Amino acid sequence: MTKSSARRSSSPAGDTTSATTAPVLDVRALNRATLARQLLLHRSTRSARDAVGHLVGLQAQNTDPPYYALAARLDGFAPERLSALMARREVARIVTFRSTIHTHTADDCLALGPLAQPARDRELGNFRKGLTGVDLDRLAAVARELVEAAPRTLAQLREALGAEWPDADPRALAVAARCTLPLVQVTPRGLWEKSGQAALTTAEHWLGRPAGTPAEPESVVLRYLAAFGPASVRDMQTWAGLTRLRAVFERLRPRLLTFRDPNGVELFDLPDAPRPDPATPAPPRFLPEFDNLLLSHADRTRVIPPALHGRNWRGNQAYRTLLVDGFLAGLWRLDPGVLVVEPFGEPTRAQREAVTEEGERMLRVLHPEASYDIRFGDVAAR
Repeated sequence: MTKSSARRSSSPAGDTTSATTAPVLDVRALNRATLARQLLLHRSTRSARDAVGHLVGLQAQNTDPPYYALAARLDGFAPERLSALMARREVARIVTFRSTIHTHTADDCLALGPLAQPARDRELGNFRKGLTGVDLDRLAAVARELVEAAPRTLAQLREALGAEWPDADPRALAVAARCTLPLVQVTPRGLWEKSGQAALTTAEHWLGRPAGTPAEPESVVLRYLAAFGPASVRDMQTWAGLTRLRAVFERLRPRLLTFRDPNGVELFDLPDAPRPDPATPAPPRFLPEFDNLLLSHADRTRVIPPALHGRNWRGNQAYRTLLVDGFLAGLWRLDPGVLVVEPFGEPTRAQREAVTEEGERMLRVLHPEASYDIRFGDVAAR
């Protein structure tokens, strides 16, 4: 799809003309465009910090995925580079979109909180019964004083807040603190090959500056399209865990191009964003569990073939995933001394060789001191 064939959107809100006449992007076109934005079609020479900012954060429910995510995307990446950014407090782990932990730049930790707050409010709503009689403003003030005096684990917060509200559910009190305050996980939590309990303090205290001006929804829509587009309104709402973003897209409509997906859904995009030829080769990539590539669209068929829907999950846990030709094509795990790869279907000899080569590269980047065999076998059965 060339940029000249796209349609610039100028219709008023509620006018569907542009949606029905805009050019169609098929699944491969969407796949290649998204891979290019995600730095997965060609590895980028960006710095780790710039990549975290461009991607609007990295999913970080577990501590290792941000490192694997950047290893797949960046040329010349070394895990110590992200660790150093965390140690210098230039990036941090914080609950934002979908009320899940992300690794964000310091600027985004401070600016994105208000936009992500509705998702945290919904999570808090699940614990309301345990918070009967609790003044949430006072709880936030007490919790802030506690975590800024010294970082606290959730267990420590439960104990301290329970002393203030003995009739409340201690777990609900700790969740309320996490949902009402911008709490970051302090290091050494999240450093490469180091660990530690998740101890929390406020983003302002950890980063040494006030929150400043919250990010405007329009600016975040543009950043989302730069990292995940072309995309629909529902796609961004899925990524952010938000609703009612249609009005924001409509305000931006004159600045955007519009397309349709194969089902006729209207897609928005930045005029100058890459939309590679659908025939562009896409090398294999090893992605961590919960990679945002697989979580950030309402319609995930641009990456996950319909026949493989749900294959990268067990319950609420995600497997580490393998991309071949740009699409989900298998799972992988790292055992002591062995990288086990489970392809879906039967890869060609050339594909097996390319997967092996990419696996060797990933191991050199992230585990250069260890020796690993690479085997094709069963991952999901464990």
